[in-house]
Amino acid sequence: MKVSTTAFRKLITLVYFASAVVSVGLMGLIAGDKIACAQQLTLIRGDATVLIEPYAPNVVRVSLSLRRDDALAAPGYGISATSSPSGWTAEKDKSGDVLRSSRMVVTVSPERGKWVPSGTQADIAKFFNGSTPGVSLSIRTPEGSSLLQMHGWQMSVPNHKDGNAAVLYDRRPSDPPFFQVGATFHSPADEHYYGLGQNQEGYLDRRGHSVQCAHDYNAPAGQSVCVPFIVTNYGYGLMWDNPSKTTVAFGFNDQTRWTSEVGQRVSFFIIAGKTYDEIYSGYRLLTGDTPMLPKGAYGFIQCKQRYVTQAEMLAVAKGYRERHLPIDVLVLDWFYYTGMGQMDFIKDRWPDPAEMNRQLHAMNIETMISVWPRFEKGTRFYDLVKSKGWFEHLADGTPTDGLPYDKAGSDIDTTNPDAAKWYWETVRDNIASKGFDSFWADETEPDLPPNGSYFHIGPGTQYFNVYPLFHTAALYNGIRKDLPQKRALIMSRDAYMGAQHNGAIFWSSDIYPTWDTLRRQIPTGLNVTASGIAYWGNDIGGWQYLPHSHTPAHTPLIDPSDARDNVHHNDDYPELYVRWFEFLPTFRTHGTRTFNEVWTYGKQAEPILSKYLRLRYELMPYIFSLGYATHETGSPFMRALWMDFPNDSKTADVGDEYMFGPAFLVAPVTEQGQTVKRVYLPAGIDWYNYWTGEKFTGGQTIEVQAPIDTLPLFVRAGSIVPLGSAVESTHEKQAIAKLKIYPGANGDFTLYNDDGQTYAYEKGESQITRLHWDQASGKLSQSGAKVEGALEVVP
Repeated sequence: MKVSTTAFRKLITLVYFASAVVSVGLMGLIAGDKIACAQQLTLIRGDATVLIEPYAPNVVRVSLSLRRDDALAAPGYGISATSSPSGWTAEKDKSGDVLRSSRMVVTVSPERGKWVPSGTQADIAKFFNGSTPGVSLSIRTPEGSSLLQMHGWQMSVPNHKDGNAAVLYDRRPSDPPFFQVGATFHSPADEHYYGLGQNQEGYLDRRGHSVQCAHDYNAPAGQSVCVPFIVTNYGYGLMWDNPSKTTVAFGFNDQTRWTSEVGQRVSFFIIAGKTYDEIYSGYRLLTGDTPMLPKGAYGFIQCKQRYVTQAEMLAVAKGYRERHLPIDVLVLDWFYYTGMGQMDFIKDRWPDPAEMNRQLHAMNIETMISVWPRFEKGTRFYDLVKSKGWFEHLADGTPTDGLPYDKAGSDIDTTNPDAAKWYWETVRDNIASKGFDSFWADETEPDLPPNGSYFHIGPGTQYFNVYPLFHTAALYNGIRKDLPQKRALIMSRDAYMGAQHNGAIFWSSDIYPTWDTLRRQIPTGLNVTASGIAYWGNDIGGWQYLPHSHTPAHTPLIDPSDARDNVHHNDDYPELYVRWFEFLPTFRTHGTRTFNEVWTYGKQAEPILSKYLRLRYELMPYIFSLGYATHETGSPFMRALWMDFPNDSKTADVGDEYMFGPAFLVAPVTEQGQTVKRVYLPAGIDWYNYWTGEKFTGGQTIEVQAPIDTLPLFVRAGSIVPLGSAVESTHEKQAIAKLKIYPGANGDFTLYNDDGQTYAYEKGESQITRLHWDQASGKLSQSGAKVEGALEVVP
């Protein structure tokens, strides 16, 4: 039956017993008592078990189930933290059972006792009732501000009335019972919601939208990815601990409702934060840190679909070096092999991959290679994997495949630790041994949707979203074990809570090369990073094929005539490509064009693209330091404006601008033919135009000139921006050429550096300098590792 909503709770006719506290150390608690908290607080509400479990003073888990063992079971996949009662007390008063810390007060309302409906309610109750006993839960700050109120919860048997009975066909007799599970929370009219992974429909604030949290390559606007974590402007983040397909309806009827397709309980975490950075520190606590990536990952990653020969790869590398253009990573995409899962190279095209890598490394260029999790029949490993039972499979053990339309074979089940170990070792011995530096873990949805199939850990319907967590971990753990001197870099199409811990970067899948797509990428990325996944990017220029011709809405700002062999008669595509070449956490070009290097889009485009390549590397000390800040705090550095300016209500739904670290406000141009951009500058601080130095007061929308060679870029007053000397690779030693100060407020910046290649930084082998600008005295001070560099104060 359905969730017990506010109206339906009145229809419940279960007998309620007095609240019983059964946690160790809390037996016999009566009204007015207060004791130091044990590991958890367990309450009985009718037939339901309610678990309140502290993890930190600002982090608590709530778990409810009609099955006691399920309510008390450990959190699900992606949660690596253990509970900690330090700083919490439990008490019982007239408001109910209360768990309290210096940061949160969690109250479970008292039982109402037996309630017998009468009149019309009694008539309705003969035919319709809720699935669960009523449990009302509130979380507030010690000062009394409301964070969250749960009004009802659901744990219903799939049935024909709800239209979800078919999900029972995905359950084997040996599997735990399937329930649809969910919870309903109060949604104040001014509450805004962000995160929940990747949805490419083009809006920032989730309020007023119903979003399916599920990996779906075929989602209408572009692939969706589930990371079931949201943050709100009410000072909390909510992590939903269920990996099945989940639908979240934000803000309808003054409620936000989470509904998961399969589960045995409702389980979620609440993280309170006085700042958004504090909320992300809670996310980091629960799911793990974001490791430092190899330094080249913060630079330029060159890719296309696809380089066909070893000679072509070397020619592209030489093209960058001869032009003295920065590049760090060159990518080898798919079909270098003789068969899917063969883990080999076509000899006449790739005669000596190891020698190719030696030559590329001599040019200070690293290589990334695509490794798929799929194996087609007849390839050298298929029978072995099948015999071990290591494929995602049907109930009878048959490997799941995509026939008749998809002939690429079956996905290996890396939720099986033996399969995961074997997969990495096979990649290590056949691919990494040739000198490749990093791995593109493509098709990590997995490519064959697991609903109706089975993983080692259980039914794919129940564990629909966790495959990318396990698959990226298979590679990351293998690298940490077998290649301890190499910092892991794994590119994945999909994510889940905790996947950021696996040395992974993520991208927005096979998007289209259109202005509409470019516009939607900005709010898409801001919600991904708001989900705790800091390293996000996209295929610069779009992946899909260009149509043979396209008529632009306005006169193109770049002459396409000398790029016809590449863009055909898409006359505005060079303009689109240039506008796409922006600041992102990861900076990687990719796409299905004949050529995809910066000199292949025409003589007008090349100098502009080169300008932004060089700017990326000039800002490398700043960008690498942002990576360290994310590693330390869990906070993303591509940030929607509301994160840094929570008191400015106008930032709540600004989806076409973003902060790039604490200093830069980026306002990409996403309209064809546009040369003037309206930019909102948040209130409470002054802003500088990066290109002109012109100063503006915050809290206003301005019109800024945006010719084709100018990205609207502003710097917050009080910023300290370290600029590096000119380099063509992060393998070169880069000095701090300048410390640029934007006065108008006090400012701080932590400048970070390490060897960029190994995990020695985990042992403290790094250089950290804390910089402080004092506005009153007009002086810059530093502590820690000494930094040399000219000081420039912007007029």
